[in-house]
Amino acid sequence: MIEYENLALSNQIFFDEFSSEFNSILKNSWYILGEKVKNFERLFADYLKVKHCIGVANGLDALILALNNFNFVPGSEVIVPSNTYIATILSIIHNRLKPVLVEPRIDTYNIDYQKIEEAITKRTAAIMVVHLYGKSCEMKPIKNICEKYNLKLIEDCAQSHGALYFSQKTGTFGDAAAFSFYPTKNLGAIGDAGAVVTNDDSIANKILTLRNYGSQKKYYNQLIGYNSRLDEIQAAFLSIKLKKLEIINSHKRELADLYFKHLKTDFQLPHRNENFYDVFHIFNIRHPKRDALKEYLLKNNIKTEIHYPIPPHKQEAISQYFVNQLYPISEEIHNTTLSLPISFFHSKEDIYQVIEIINKF
Repeated sequence: MIEYENLALSNQIFFDEFSSEFNSILKNSWYILGEKVKNFERLFADYLKVKHCIGVANGLDALILALNNFNFVPGSEVIVPSNTYIATILSIIHNRLKPVLVEPRIDTYNIDYQKIEEAITKRTAAIMVVHLYGKSCEMKPIKNICEKYNLKLIEDCAQSHGALYFSQKTGTFGDAAAFSFYPTKNLGAIGDAGAVVTNDDSIANKILTLRNYGSQKKYYNQLIGYNSRLDEIQAAFLSIKLKKLEIINSHKRELADLYFKHLKTDFQLPHRNENFYDVFHIFNIRHPKRDALKEYLLKNNIKTEIHYPIPPHKQEAISQYFVNQLYPISEEIHNTTLSLPISFFHSKEDIYQVIEIINKF
């Protein structure tokens, strides 16, 4: 059986360092907002070449706090891609803002910047881009739109650790960016973890306060805050894995190259462009008989995933925000997409085996 993911195998090379750090933290007995968190925040900020990184509890909290920081008028609109994971939209709703969905490009799966301006109204406050599957959005025209209409730009980088757009890392284009370190990410923790990054001193200071009950001095609360703190254990593990992030990304790109070279033309492959450095958190293909393909692969001992089976506007929890709104491109993607194995633990031999079997479909 070729598994889609096996976190024990993906993290195996880090086990000795994890154990050493874990024992050190146990003995030190400082578990929340200590030196391990500060160290990871410095390392990740340096990696991205930004001024500030603020560790928080998870990726959704990172998005919520990034938006909360701006104090947008309730009911203000935030433009967001129609095919994103629901967390992006939940962060908007939790801030009492209105999500406005814009369709993606069918080839890149990222928001179509040519459709953004027609969605802007006098109530629009921000654009929240999502670098889906490990590919950067087209940031230059999007930044130009934000400047033209005086909109804030927030990046959802939950799937794009280390991805580049014209040699610049995702997470460094907007006013603020949110990262998830969910265990399956290219830079994944051993549990939930997240971060907000920014070059703006005032944003960083406010999120530092918001994440800790609205307080920077114990028992003195300046803001109505949250309890969303990256813990010492996850920060220590992430610092260890960050040293190997470029190796992880490079390995996944090598596996992706095999798919590009050897998969039959029956399958719609991800779009590539020399100005984008994709890190392939997910390697998705599209096929009109996706469900039959998935079942066929499973019968042949290959596990796959679907990212994602239901488009946001059809999710029961939030469908009331999008009554009578149609998103055919998003639906086409959600109905045909299939994610193939491309984990750090997979070997080239694994991928060749997947290719041999899938090409017989």
